[in-house]
Amino acid sequence: MQVSTNDFRKGLKIELDGAPYAIVDFQHVKPGKGGAFVRTKLKHLRLGTVIDKTFRAEEKVPLVNFEEKRMQFLYRDDRFHFMDLDSYDQISLSEEEVGEARQFLKENTEVETLYVDGAPIGIELPNFVDLVVVKTDPGVRGDTASGGSKPATLDTGAVVSVPLFINEGDLLRVDTRTGAYISRAAAAAGSV
Repeated sequence: MQVSTNDFRKGLKIELDGAPYAIVDFQHVKPGKGGAFVRTKLKHLRLGTVIDKTFRAEEKVPLVNFEEKRMQFLYRDDRFHFMDLDSYDQISLSEEEVGEARQFLKENTEVETLYVDGAPIGIELPNFVDLVVVKTDPGVRGDTASGGSKPATLDTGAVVSVPLFINEGDLLRVDTRTGAYISRAAAAAGSV
């Protein structure tokens, strides 16, 4: 199946030179002279690399034959192990296949696993996860939310920049797309 560049949207999975890509960003451009075109940023679904590619307006590109399955992260040894929540089948992925998501992957986290041509190639985390601070410098009396930041190591091993008032043992909400601190999880849960 093919799709026109006029129908591009973020997250659409297309095939380019025989490889699967997801559209990260796109912009329709209509210059004063010449034909219109679409400027895109594409993320390789297997390698995780991002490239820039320009397409002519109304050009047709093939869609990727993919499937997404809801899975639960079980544990990690030299590979990452997941269980299909419908069939209870288990798969394991390498560190390269999991990619940057490994920084925020905690046991029992539910993820979307991407299958291309019947083989698992990667995972997509929820947009936000709640993680515990295991190491950070102690807060000092008088610290305020707008008074700077410090690094904090989370229970998954990820290091994020947090406000000075955050202490060890605090439960934080983190954006998995950017790796940014959002809020204390207890405060976030109360406001949702």
